[in-house]
Amino acid sequence: MSRSISMNARLLVAAAALAVAVPAAAAVSPAVGKALNAAAAAAKSGNAAGVSSAIAQARAAASTAEERQKTEQMAGYAFTAVGRYGDAAAALQQIGAPCGQLGPLYYRAGQLDKAVSIAKGCPGEASQILVAQAYTRQGNHKAAIAAYNNLIKSNGAKAIYLENLAGAQFKAGDKAGYLATTTRLIKVDPSPNRWKALLTDLQGQNMRSEAKLALFHLMDATGTMSRKEDFHDFAKLALINGQAAVAKAALDKAGVTSDPMDQKLQAAAARAVAKEGPEAAKLSASPATAFKGGNAWLGINDYGKAIAAYDKAIAAGGASADYAKVFKGIAQTKAGQKAAAQATFKTVDEKGGMKDIANLWSLYAATRG
Repeated sequence: MSRSISMNARLLVAAAALAVAVPAAAAVSPAVGKALNAAAAAAKSGNAAGVSSAIAQARAAASTAEERQKTEQMAGYAFTAVGRYGDAAAALQQIGAPCGQLGPLYYRAGQLDKAVSIAKGCPGEASQILVAQAYTRQGNHKAAIAAYNNLIKSNGAKAIYLENLAGAQFKAGDKAGYLATTTRLIKVDPSPNRWKALLTDLQGQNMRSEAKLALFHLMDATGTMSRKEDFHDFAKLALINGQAAVAKAALDKAGVTSDPMDQKLQAAAARAVAKEGPEAAKLSASPATAFKGGNAWLGINDYGKAIAAYDKAIAAGGASADYAKVFKGIAQTKAGQKAAAQATFKTVDEKGGMKDIANLWSLYAATRG
């Protein structure tokens, strides 16, 4: 889910800005000047071994403070140019380079503890980004969460920061925080891509079959279902729960298949669709089977009758009451009853295993139209 915030170009510019190639001049001895010029030439050609040799010669020949200063400046430039960022950072640190240059170089070198230590004492948004990214690379997701929260508090809730915060929360197992952050993202941008990132992550989570079916309905509603296996799983769950028309529609979207098992599933869905209307009326008559009746009405898009059947199931109480609340809200959403759907989703119990998907459906209802 999370995306890296690129700092590569800024790192190179920052290092090069301080470590400018210095030709031989009166300020340094001929021996030092020759070595510095050799280091600059090696850097230009990408010769890492040549850079290392020339810098070693310059350091050995340097005898004054100014010569040592220019040598380490050149080391910072030349080592950066050939990708030896740790050596560049160490050289520049010796001559008091600013933290805004040292932190990124240590980060590029993979010396993340040093990068964090330096960046934490360095003001500015770029340093806060570096701290958050370093913790993410280390797999320290709890520290990354704190760092991204600080970044957002100081600089505003930019989408990229929220995305990376959500990624850290997901990896840390902070489901409540993850859902809260993705909710903030979707309120700003309810595009299919935004929903896809959220719902794809949730697909891998353990959840009861009724919640998984509601999740597939949401994926279908947001246009985020594209894999054939997802359509098949959607169809199987819909068929098991008495939503035959939903199952058939999912299989139609999956496309024609020559697999015998898929063909059997398609045939079963077609048979069930043919008798779904009469079954819906029969099941809706009894409170004990009203939830299944509501599912059948939902399957054939008769949302008014579905809502009435779900109400009967909710009034009867028991294990299916919470499931009925979620699917009643889905029926209301599909019927365009946005406010009523949100009110229904709010009544779903926190402990029944359906609250998370109810909250997501409520968010979808809120962002429609």
